[in-house]
Amino acid sequence: MTQNNDCATSGVQPVDERVARALADIRFKVVVMSGKGGVGKSTVAAYLALGLADKGYKVGLLDVDLHGPSIPRMLGLSSHAVVQEDEQRILPVVYNSNLRVISIESLMPNRESSVIWRGPLKIGVVKQFIGDVMWDHLDFLVIDSPPGTGDVPLTVAQTVEGAYALVVTTPQEIALADVRKSLDFCRQVELPVIGVVENMSGLVCPHCGKEVELFGQGGGEAMAKNLGLDILARLPIDPRIIQAADQGRPLKLMLDDTGSGPAYQQMVAGVLKRTAERR
Repeated sequence: MTQNNDCATSGVQPVDERVARALADIRFKVVVMSGKGGVGKSTVAAYLALGLADKGYKVGLLDVDLHGPSIPRMLGLSSHAVVQEDEQRILPVVYNSNLRVISIESLMPNRESSVIWRGPLKIGVVKQFIGDVMWDHLDFLVIDSPPGTGDVPLTVAQTVEGAYALVVTTPQEIALADVRKSLDFCRQVELPVIGVVENMSGLVCPHCGKEVELFGQGGGEAMAKNLGLDILARLPIDPRIIQAADQGRPLKLMLDDTGSGPAYQQMVAGVLKRTAERR
């Protein structure tokens, strides 16, 4: 992936124009973000995209966690994205008829290679992911953003016009303290928050199916209410999801009435409701 240094003489549109053109064909953009790592943000992004696709929407899943991409492995995608150098276009990896995926791992020759980049290069790559990927028409673009408030989340917020943030936290106060920083970030960059998801809200016992308050419950919900935000769902830890991610075989949670299935269905329904309202 390279930046074109002379767009005027080559006839290639400047990157900002390519980004604007791409975004114009996407109805809703949802940035899944968190204040800290390890809260299950990528799992939430993956199953949100899967859930929307299962309901018949055309969905793109964009993994911009450049240093720790996990989306391709969670979905069992081992094929590489196709880069059309002559047209400066990237073909996303097809998961199914309704879902297409792009990640830095899909473009690396070796999946185990580390990405050691400074800010300016990361900013350029994020813009290329948005402007050069052939998403075509999408109902939803779900963006898995890296944790924190650094270069990449800021670039996404400033580049993806009309986006909404979905903020993921866990019930513990240590996570809530960081997610408050993310919410302040959203306020400062004028990124509307569509809602909060409390992940790891209890543990679904694989034997009896009951929930155990492993990390506590309700901290994210209480914080959301205090700040006047919607809590979209409280997602319990489900050992089946962990195993499915390791195997690259995601669960059909939209058809699952046990374990964490109903909670994920509630999250997808909440996103659909709130995007429709804001539209």
